[in-house]
Amino acid sequence: MEEMELICFKIISAVGEAKSDYISALNYAKKGEFEKSAEAMAHGDACYARGHEQHADLISKEAGGEKTELCLLLMHAEDQLMAAETTKWMAAELIELYKK
Repeated sequence: MEEMELICFKIISAVGEAKSDYISALNYAKKGEFEKSAEAMAHGDACYARGHEQHADLISKEAGGEKTELCLLLMHAEDQLMAAETTKWMAAELIELYKK
């Protein structure tokens, strides 16, 4: 169980940082600082990828026959992963509007 907790915290940490970066990117775009906005989005993407890799590893293990124990922490990690993906999409759309 300790291994699962560590994986969940890695996911939560990485995608939490990604969400913060996406929001920062949006705030930079509001001020017309599009280069900083792009940098923040890129950093957010790198953080999101770290979290997604951890999650993909869990899925691969389960597909290989290793049973994944469901717990509230894993559900929270998956929720945060999806929230980061939604935040990225919304930030990218709004940034494009700010550019116009």
